[in-house]
Amino acid sequence: MNVQSQPRQVAAPPLASSRTDKPFEPIDYGLYALTVVGWSASWFAISLQVGTVSNEVNLVWRFAIATVLMFCWVLLSRRPLRFPIADHLRFAALGVLIFSSNFLLFYYGALHLVSGLLSVVFSLASVVNMMLGAIVMRERPSARILAGGLIGFSGIALMFWPEMAAHGLSGGTVTGLLLCVAGTLSFCLGNLVSASAQRRGLPLISMNAWGMLYGTLWSAFLALLFGRPFIIVPTVAYLGSLLFLAVVATVVAFAAYLTLLGRIGGARAGYATVMFPVFALLISTVFEGYQWTPWAAVGLGLVALGNVLVIRSGKR
Repeated sequence: MNVQSQPRQVAAPPLASSRTDKPFEPIDYGLYALTVVGWSASWFAISLQVGTVSNEVNLVWRFAIATVLMFCWVLLSRRPLRFPIADHLRFAALGVLIFSSNFLLFYYGALHLVSGLLSVVFSLASVVNMMLGAIVMRERPSARILAGGLIGFSGIALMFWPEMAAHGLSGGTVTGLLLCVAGTLSFCLGNLVSASAQRRGLPLISMNAWGMLYGTLWSAFLALLFGRPFIIVPTVAYLGSLLFLAVVATVVAFAAYLTLLGRIGGARAGYATVMFPVFALLISTVFEGYQWTPWAAVGLGLVALGNVLVIRSGKR
């Protein structure tokens, strides 16, 4: 799910305005629904995989399938495949950060948290992206971005506070939270690599195809290093979740988001990152018995508000 690494808009102001102001067409609603549903349900699909096959091997199977599909996309759309060594180093960094380490940390976090909470932590990637971008570019972030970050992280604190107060810093909830924060940071660092590569004119789809390949190889290396067995559990739950993650969440929803980005612009398309944590928590409520509290409700509202402030900041 390389959500925040979209290229900067370079269209003339009238075109950008038409994207922002034009009403949604039926296809836009369909693309938006596909994006939100695909990414919302992916967190529950992850929970169906952890504890059955090792997390490193889960990622090998998931991204091996997704890599094949992405390269088919590249070939059918006649995008470039051959790049110099220097670009492949960028693709490898992208693969390790986004298509391996990011997910691996979240998979381990899923051992301690319900899937909906994973998505809530990850939704703050838009905030972290802005903060990291400001640090790297040595630009002072706007007051709206700072406010959005503060509100968003306050919402996370409220959602996790009851568990931390009950079990202290040694509880599994804190471990899961730290793993998810590390996974989000890995994702955002990968976005910096992606943004830098796109500023060099490298095509997004080709870059992600190669990145998935290198991420798959890195996950396979970790599995071999840790002695993980390369197995597949022949159950409906495991195989169904694997195919959903590889095909729908990784490729189809990504394609839908990119199409939506071109049709309605980045500002409105970015609201998918506000919506999918809500649906992910609803899925957790139904299938995992997530218990809502006033703290959780207020916290989720603050996380959503923080994301909205960042998305409406006027910066990509």
